[in-house]
Amino acid sequence: MTHGKVVVFAPALLALSLAACGGGTPEVSYACPQPFTVQDAERLTHFKDGPGRDPRDIAYEASIVGAATNCSLSRNRLDVTLYLRVSVSAGPSAGAGRTSVPYFVRVLDSGNNVVQSQDFNADFRLTSGNPRGSSQEELTFVVPADGGYRIAVGLRPTMEELNYNRRGRQP
Repeated sequence: MTHGKVVVFAPALLALSLAACGGGTPEVSYACPQPFTVQDAERLTHFKDGPGRDPRDIAYEASIVGAATNCSLSRNRLDVTLYLRVSVSAGPSAGAGRTSVPYFVRVLDSGNNVVQSQDFNADFRLTSGNPRGSSQEELTFVVPADGGYRIAVGLRPTMEELNYNRRGRQP
């Protein structure tokens, strides 16, 4: 008689096991937006105030030396953490005090439209004894989880600094 109960119980157990495999919340896959450095915005040569534009007039030179992201999914949105490394070297005309290197972060959708944009500064204290610096900037923002987003990063040169970069550092 026990044998009959096992036979009746086995199909019910099999049905419950299969239902447990297929039920529940479907797993959502997502792609963490990857950062890229905008051409002509990966480096910046900043001159001291005044008319001179030869190498003796350089206050500092800065560059973006790395960018990466880390993401976590939360209720159909991605919490994105951007890590951006900015490096700076004092020039012959470096002033005393704080050196602020301007940079930007732009979130682009799949059509390359800017959907989020913000400007920042990486701050350094450069001296003759400490003429180089590096900073890891950490920024957090949210994007929808439906994907297709990219993150554009770059330094913010003035038009004069941009032209200097494009000329290949020729004054």
